[in-house]
Amino acid sequence: MKLFEYMGKELFSAYNIPIPKGKVVFTPLEAAGAAEMLGPVVLKVQILAGKRGKAGGVVSARNPEEAQKEAERLFTLEVGGSRASCLLIEQKMQIDREFYLAITIDTTGRCPVVLASTSGGMDIEDVPDEEMITCPIDVLMGLQPFMAREICRRLELSADEAVGFSAILRNLYQLFQERDAELVEINPLVLADNSWTAVDAKVTVDDDALVRQNNLPRVEERTDLEKKAYESGLAFVRLSGDIGVMANGAGMSMATLDMLDYFGGRAANFLDAGGGAGAAQTARALELLLATRPKAVLINIFGGITRCDDVAEAFLQVQKEKDISVPVAFRLAGTNEEEGGAILREAGVQVYRNMEEAVRKAVELAKSGSGEGEK
Repeated sequence: MKLFEYMGKELFSAYNIPIPKGKVVFTPLEAAGAAEMLGPVVLKVQILAGKRGKAGGVVSARNPEEAQKEAERLFTLEVGGSRASCLLIEQKMQIDREFYLAITIDTTGRCPVVLASTSGGMDIEDVPDEEMITCPIDVLMGLQPFMAREICRRLELSADEAVGFSAILRNLYQLFQERDAELVEINPLVLADNSWTAVDAKVTVDDDALVRQNNLPRVEERTDLEKKAYESGLAFVRLSGDIGVMANGAGMSMATLDMLDYFGGRAANFLDAGGGAGAAQTARALELLLATRPKAVLINIFGGITRCDDVAEAFLQVQKEKDISVPVAFRLAGTNEEEGGAILREAGVQVYRNMEEAVRKAVELAKSGSGEGEK
């Protein structure tokens, strides 16, 4: 279970990890009031999706009027398929240096691991391996002082800087243990005037441990589309690309996303319509795809239990009801593929039997926005 940033910072504060002065607001007028109290501020949408800054979800304001205007925009902003119901308004800070600090689970080593870097801020996933310090922790020994000292040495911190950093690291590990976390992350951890502040907070708690974390808030992670998919019995995850993808079976769906990436495409979603999806479930899946507003749609069906003619008929039914204008690349293979292909071709929809051909076509359609023979 992921926590919103403000919830993570409440935990940080409880574990003596310094955070900026701030306030959670639910209306633009409250944002103006917070800015009047705090001075120049940073406004942050409170959503669980990443890349908020790049999507325009983190902005500055110099006064209450600017804060109210920006808040009005942020409350209507959609990031990763979600809109924020609240904003975190924080005092704008002086920043001398930015660091990255996190504790997560090393699934290969089967132990917690500390990650630290001098390259804090956005795009931490692009930091080269040699610039990321990793320190595995033996769960029986715990985080030892010599480990913190070694991390500080490799970060090239002065003696005074190392004192504050080590205290934050100890407290972060205590939080990680006591709250059954899978990830606790500070990005960036800011150093200014020899003082450390956690400017951001990301906390993910093990779902299987929630039974003993009764004092933590419960957060619904699914977007509205993901909730609708869950209620329909479909496995659906919203992604950041522009090609809507539907396949049958989790393995087929993952392989389709991998091949799209290989040929330069970007998937708008993961959608497993199920190994035995009938016409009704296929229709629901297609409606979900269209809701992501893709530039192109890729349907990849390998019929085992699923019948290709059922999928074809469901597609044409939804096309008629929803007036599908987005171009489609269709791959059918397996049970009743000839019948399914004939149904689609009669309606003017080109069908591919080869998965690679269909993926290439979907990428081409997404880049051009149209394609001969596609509906």
